[in-house]
Amino acid sequence: MTETSLPKFQRDEGLLRRALTHRSYVNEHPEAGDDNERLEFLGDAVLGFLVGALLYRRYPTMPEGEMTRRRSMLVDQTQLAKVAIALDLGNHLRLGRGVAKADGRQNPSLLSSAFEAVIGAYFLDSGIDAVQVYVERLFGPLLQEWVDSQPSIDAKTYLQQWALAQETHQLPRYQLVNQSGPDHAKTFTLSVWIGDECYGIGCDRSKQEASKRAAEAALRKLGLGSGSWSC
Repeated sequence: MTETSLPKFQRDEGLLRRALTHRSYVNEHPEAGDDNERLEFLGDAVLGFLVGALLYRRYPTMPEGEMTRRRSMLVDQTQLAKVAIALDLGNHLRLGRGVAKADGRQNPSLLSSAFEAVIGAYFLDSGIDAVQVYVERLFGPLLQEWVDSQPSIDAKTYLQQWALAQETHQLPRYQLVNQSGPDHAKTFTLSVWIGDECYGIGCDRSKQEASKRAAEAALRKLGLGSGSWSC
């Protein structure tokens, strides 16, 4: 990451001050105005869009599902907290006394949220083009050293990760639907279920491969993949 400073605000420095203001500070200083939570909401949307666009341009053959996974990993709490630490964001935050004493300036959740708020504030101050330049300076180098080093995962693993991230936390279940053909050249058909819903059906020469095809079908149904998965 080559960028190591907060963005330069051109029109309204007050937006940056608000982005760096935690609600605990406003609770103790009502005169301080708004906290950064609304800016965090905006920044999350702007950052997700710009990182997704960067992945789309830099990796023209990467399947949709893989771009979705890697974007999520790039903008998750852990990664954004690391970016915030590199920018020394913690030392710029306005925190309530209790949060500050509880190591709030090193808290990953607080740091990642504040970084998103800064992105939202910079968007309001300088527009999407300026934010795009700033985000690409931050995340562009990471794509080479970090994203490229992450191994691809197969469709079954990705579907399992998706299922566990839902509120029900239910694992996918694979069921044999049919098998046909002579013993030396059987074809197996498997379905994959999450809860009470069938998400996909796949056919192949082994149960293992058929379950992968079923998982790929499920990911296509969910809008998370095009079928180009590692096996």
